[in-house]
Amino acid sequence: MDTEKLRQLLLEVKTGQVEVDLAVDRLRRLPYDDLDYARLDTHRALRQGLPEVVFCQNKTVEQVVGILSRLWEHHDRIMGTRVSSEMAAAVQAQLPQAGYNPDSRLLTLIRTELPPQPPEAPYVLVASAGTSDHMVAEEAAQTAEFLGSRVVRLRDVGVAGIHRLLNEREKLDQADVIISVAGMEGALTSVIGGLVSCPVIGLPTSVGYGASFNGLAALLAMLNSCASGVTVVNIDNGFGAGLYAHLILRRIQPDNVEG
Repeated sequence: MDTEKLRQLLLEVKTGQVEVDLAVDRLRRLPYDDLDYARLDTHRALRQGLPEVVFCQNKTVEQVVGILSRLWEHHDRIMGTRVSSEMAAAVQAQLPQAGYNPDSRLLTLIRTELPPQPPEAPYVLVASAGTSDHMVAEEAAQTAEFLGSRVVRLRDVGVAGIHRLLNEREKLDQADVIISVAGMEGALTSVIGGLVSCPVIGLPTSVGYGASFNGLAALLAMLNSCASGVTVVNIDNGFGAGLYAHLILRRIQPDNVEG
């Protein structure tokens, strides 16, 4: 239940449109709703201004449908992460209003659209080193967009051809927060961190040959960056990077709030 739904419920009780016992029944599921196999945090929108996002990997279709269906009763905007194309098709067969993007593996249920961000609004720049990083970069970008942030993308600007990155200095300089997405040796994050004055979020990916150790090399390189102002999320954690970037922008632009 988000703030607006709670306010509306209390108003309906005040005006006599809803009986007290019915209101108590609706509120009984706060702060969480126990489905036996999952305890849904329906209080998150009130507490953090963010919806409960479902990590769908390793869950059954039945569990995902059950969780999303129950959350749909409380929220107007819901997102599931790490959804395979096969799972998305099965979920959409039971929840046809669900949208799915195979680039990011994000599944969304949206009853209320957020107002579009104006062109001059603060933005998160998602800069990805190579095309192989695209899926993780899109998870970050689309997560931030789902939450209400303005996103600008820079694709294929890795250090193997650093002139491609330097050619985009205006976008780098004007960004309010940057997500740097890179696998292999993860050098892009240090380069960007040394060029800009805004916060930089390093997002290592599991892309690379054997000695990259499925993203561990990129993770360690970003953690050991000599550039100041860099923070790092876990390997392939596009959702975490996108949400963190959104929280930064929300402090810059208080009206930029989901919930």
